Amino acid sequence: MIQEILQSNQFIMLMALLLIVSIIVTKFSSRLGVPSLVLFILVGMMVGNEGLGFIDFDNPEIAQLVGVIALIIILFEGGMLTKWKDIRPVLAPSLTLATVGVVLTTGIVAVAAKYFLHIGWVEAMLVGAIVGSTDAAAVFAVLKGKNVDGKLEATLEAESGTNDPMAVFLTISFIQLLTVDEVNMFGMVGSFFWQMGAGVVVGAAIGWGASFALNRINLDSSGLYPLFALGFAFLSYGASSLLQASGLLAVYVTAVIIGNAELAYRYSILRFHEGFGWMAQILMFIILGLFVTPSEVFTWSVMSSGLLIAGVLIFIARPAAAFLSLSGFSFSWKEKVFLSWAGVRGAVPIVLAIFPMLAGIENSQVIFNVVFFTVLTSALIQGSSITWMADRFKLVSDKLGNPIHSLELISIGKANVEMIEFEVTPRNVVVGQKLEEMELPDRALINAIIRKGDVITPYGQTEIKAGDTLYILVSRKNKKEVKKVLEAVKDHGHNEKSRA
Repeated sequence: MIQEILQSNQFIMLMALLLIVSIIVTKFSSRLGVPSLVLFILVGMMVGNEGLGFIDFDNPEIAQLVGVIALIIILFEGGMLTKWKDIRPVLAPSLTLATVGVVLTTGIVAVAAKYFLHIGWVEAMLVGAIVGSTDAAAVFAVLKGKNVDGKLEATLEAESGTNDPMAVFLTISFIQLLTVDEVNMFGMVGSFFWQMGAGVVVGAAIGWGASFALNRINLDSSGLYPLFALGFAFLSYGASSLLQASGLLAVYVTAVIIGNAELAYRYSILRFHEGFGWMAQILMFIILGLFVTPSEVFTWSVMSSGLLIAGVLIFIARPAAAFLSLSGFSFSWKEKVFLSWAGVRGAVPIVLAIFPMLAGIENSQVIFNVVFFTVLTSALIQGSSITWMADRFKLVSDKLGNPIHSLELISIGKANVEMIEFEVTPRNVVVGQKLEEMELPDRALINAIIRKGDVITPYGQTEIKAGDTLYILVSRKNKKEVKKVLEAVKDHGHNEKSRA
């Protein structure tokens, strides 16, 4: 009994150290120019059975379960930060990349896998399907905080949030071809369209229901609202899965709808899920790092095959898929090159590579090892150079400042008012205006201004300057009007226009 307690305490101590080390790693990842997901994987490998030997983990069922749960959390957090007005103009090209692009990538990579791995055609197509989609966790993590052009960022985020159903469909289809004697091809095609359509419908229905519930149900503590929202994310995945629809697509649709709704506790919900999303990434990539056997992955045969397949994926398959898929859309050649380069692979291919193991495919271990090394190569090469590529092609955007945040105050939590935070940029129309000149509604009051780290008490003659952070108390029914005033920006002719 005492020995079991001591082992439990040691495990808790190890988990605490892993969490602290992983969070510190995120600080150095940007300085080193290496995506944090790569460093998380390395941390997992370091404490695994062939590293320091602290944890012996080789259970594919648990690895898959943890991966799926983490992907739900990450997709939900990323979807809530996605602005519908940004992705709506690029929805068609994003969906084309997420479907046609994945099929083209699968076919091209399959040819390379056939000859580099010396496996059958169906197994080669399975490898292509596993690495055919970009990864939402990797894309969201790599793009976060980068000043990439808004159109391209929205395209990549929408693509990575919606291309998982195609990758999962192709992966399961090829596994069935390898394990089942007779396969109904028409049934498989119909299943794909059902997964996509039903996933969107279920996600939208739960998203609208969640938005209504989050605004109408008064909970005893504001800290319960983020958990309430998270419950709808898992409900969306579970309900879709029970209907044989795409759970991950449903989660993304639910998150986009919730994130674009006017929520009373929006700020608390977003802040909670930002931290929880990071924790899910840390856990998922450490688990995947633990699951890997370095002595099998880092062998000459696996590394050489992985490098060749990664080279085909990065320099041939992804560019061909991007240029062909986007041929009918208004993207310049520079934008297509950037979208080709930014197709980072991450957790989804590694999680999908576990499927053949669970199905008992003959070369499943070889497939997993090669996919893992291919993903690691993609994350290192593409993930670490996205910012450089955007700068080189001049595909960066002028930041218009932080989005408006709502700050829920405990003292007014039950009142029909909110405190919103807004950072003023040089392009905002309010720059240079005095408070008494601002056309704010009657029930809106600027309570404080943060300027260069100092708190300024506002009065009528106070002039708004670029870089100021405004804190405004406003009734919820006047919130849209206040946002319209604050978000108005100057065009090149210094005339007013609204971003709303």
